[in-house]
Amino acid sequence: MMKIFDRTALSEIMRELKNEGKTIVFTNGCFDLIHVGHVRYLSEAKKMGDILVVGLNSDKSVSGIKPGRPVNSEQERAEVLSALSMVDYVTLFSEDTPYELIREIRPDVLVKGADWNVEDIVGRDLVKDVRAIPFVKGVSTSAIIRKIQALKSEGPTSC
Repeated sequence: MMKIFDRTALSEIMRELKNEGKTIVFTNGCFDLIHVGHVRYLSEAKKMGDILVVGLNSDKSVSGIKPGRPVNSEQERAEVLSALSMVDYVTLFSEDTPYELIREIRPDVLVKGADWNVEDIVGRDLVKDVRAIPFVKGVSTSAIIRKIQALKSEGPTSC
C-alpha cells in the first residue's frame, strides 16, 4: 500500500475516510533518526484512532528548527516512516508549523509529545481532541548523534 502522499491527494483521502466514519489521528515531527522513542510514540498515537497520519517536516523546515540537520533526507525519512506498520499515511510540509496541513486534512485527534503544553500545540483549535504522549526518558535523536560523535572521537573500533 502506498503511504506517502502530497497534501492535495491526502486531503481527498482523509475526506473519504471520515465519510466512512474513521477517526483520523495526526502527529508531526522531523523523525530524523528513528529510535525506540519514536516507535513507542507512534504506536501510542495509532491507538487513539483508526488512521494515523504523520506530517513530516521537509528538509528546509527541519534545518530551520535544528541547525545542521536533518541527517537523513526528507525522502528517506518518509520512506522509513511509511515502512512502520502503525503509520497509515505520511505527507511533507515545508512551513514552520503544520497548521495549514492540519487545517487541510482536518484530523479528529492531534497528538504531540508531553513536553508540549496543550495550549501551545499548533492546530489545537482545528480538532476535536488534543492528546500528549510521554517521552521515553534518555532517548532522542540528539542523544544518538552525540553518542556517535563521541565514539568517532575515540577512534576506530571493531564489532
